[in-house]
Amino acid sequence: MLSNLINLIYPTACGICGEISKEDICNKCKVKIREFQRSKKHIYLSKNFDTHMYLFDYQDIIRQRILQYKFGEKTYISRCFTKVILNDKKIYEFLKNYDIIVPVPISSKRKKKRGYNQSELIAKKLAKQIKNLKYVSKVLYKAKDTIPQSVLDKEKRMENIKGAYYIKNGQILKNKKVLLIDDIFTTGSTVNECSKILKQIGAKEIGIFTLAKD
Repeated sequence: MLSNLINLIYPTACGICGEISKEDICNKCKVKIREFQRSKKHIYLSKNFDTHMYLFDYQDIIRQRILQYKFGEKTYISRCFTKVILNDKKIYEFLKNYDIIVPVPISSKRKKKRGYNQSELIAKKLAKQIKNLKYVSKVLYKAKDTIPQSVLDKEKRMENIKGAYYIKNGQILKNKKVLLIDDIFTTGSTVNECSKILKQIGAKEIGIFTLAKD
């Protein structure tokens, strides 16, 4: 009864087109996003992480929805992205190989202003659906509110993010396969800096998953 009332007041909407839908992504939009869906994996030998896998190219409707999700208080879009992730066999097989999932943190100032961490919302949902993947939040922190990476070139991005993250209670990650999740991968500076300190506290392996790659 209560769930029916909630659905009546706050009906499910498709995370792509925004129309009322029985599902978090409607059938029309499932077809629409396929041209941007890549499910690609890259191995890195010169980074602090081992592997990066992403779902979409950061273009057109995908770019618009990620920006709305990130800055427009449209948290319901997280359900849409999570559903697409879990229904992608290649992505699902990649994710289930890890022991722990950790979201790239945002500063406390930015989280207070925005009200949520977009990567954290998806990380929690994935951990609930993937057996043996544990969600851990109070380990990786952002120490300072840096300049947004999107406005900087490659060299300045690396400098901007130096020393921006720190670890607490890192023993839980020791000898574990850790999956670090973020929304967009451009140069990889952010996840590389996070991976550096995860390695320092003894993470066995570090994989990166992002919604999109620019």
